[in-house]
Amino acid sequence: MPYYIDAEELSLDDLQKRIEETDLVPSRSSLLEDIDGAFSKLKAHGFVTLADLRKVLKNSKNIPALSKEVGVDAAYLTLLRREVESYFPKAHSVGAFDWFQTDDLAKLESRGLRNTALLYDALTTSEKREKAAIALGVDAGVIDSIYALADLTRIQWVSPMTARMLVSAGYKDAKAVSNANPERLCNDLDRVNKEHNYFKGTIGLRDVRRLVKAASYLS
Repeated sequence: MPYYIDAEELSLDDLQKRIEETDLVPSRSSLLEDIDGAFSKLKAHGFVTLADLRKVLKNSKNIPALSKEVGVDAAYLTLLRREVESYFPKAHSVGAFDWFQTDDLAKLESRGLRNTALLYDALTTSEKREKAAIALGVDAGVIDSIYALADLTRIQWVSPMTARMLVSAGYKDAKAVSNANPERLCNDLDRVNKEHNYFKGTIGLRDVRRLVKAASYLS
């Protein structure tokens, strides 16, 4: 599976279902208001897949014209754009994993593996990771660890630091997160945070439930 979800494979019905199943953040909860009507208009206009819709919505300047053409409020389309784009998290620089040796990170960058998307797509198999470790002169365990972190950053909302916490808690890929019991994962993350003091505050169960659900779309 590639770093990002395949927007060509997801229909507008799939998108609607995902939105309806998601515990939306308050600022996007209005997406549920007459969602059937909005999506019916979008489909009637010729949008078939998520890729079709994203191509137009990605540029916010297209929204006013699209609103007039399909008869869906521009404010609704703006929120829909934000929700859709959140499914494609920005790839993180390799340098964000700054707890690894600087020399090792520089070696990855020298081979063009500059961010998490490039890393993930290039190191998808154990054989590829073994060859990369030999070619770069980087410990195989380091390569495996960085690959695991790249995998986890595919999940909506997961930053490099969150990925580090997930690995420390024993969740080493997106599939493990998708299969996790939210209450247990929440406790595991809270324990890891208290042990290592990654950030101040506590882990919210509602956010962890969102995390598990987001991971389920990748595995």
